[in-house]
Amino acid sequence: MNENILLIDSSARDQGSMTRKMTQIIANQLLNKYSDNKVIVRNVASGLSFLDEQWVAANFTPAKDRTTAQIERLTFSDELVKELQSAKYIIIGAPIYNFSIPATLKAWVDMIARAGVTFKYTDTGPVGLLANKKVYIAIASGGVKIGTEYDFSSNYLRHIMGFIGITDVEIIDVNKFDLNHPKQIKTII
Repeated sequence: MNENILLIDSSARDQGSMTRKMTQIIANQLLNKYSDNKVIVRNVASGLSFLDEQWVAANFTPAKDRTTAQIERLTFSDELVKELQSAKYIIIGAPIYNFSIPATLKAWVDMIARAGVTFKYTDTGPVGLLANKKVYIAIASGGVKIGTEYDFSSNYLRHIMGFIGITDVEIIDVNKFDLNHPKQIKTII
């Protein structure tokens, strides 16, 4: 079965990034297991726009009532959402910067967390609209131990994925692997 793999890199480092190395290892393992899959790479480290008043106004205007300018303002967000919707597997590389995720990864979260698109409000609270997906989150840190009270990344990303309906989330502590010998890394997936 041909299903997409969405690989999101957010490390500011193109070379020597532990999370980039790990996301590639995970993608390769998925491709070895599911050879017909296609990998879509989204490098958010190159920069994403942040939410602003025009984006918020466009997003909360019913689709049928949006102006041409509002439709254009949401075009990039729509593209990011379609990538996420079309993926069966999502791989997120998330280095910890100052105890949390990079600002560009947070900008990606803001662009894909959309009421009526990736989640909806109900009488009992919000319900995620994306399901039957698997997320691998590769987290690396030079000083914060993953899973401790000072790690504001892993729980946040797990929560966001659940908020949009993705509950099959695996956190991978990249610091536990010797990335200089990727062939010695046992299957992660």
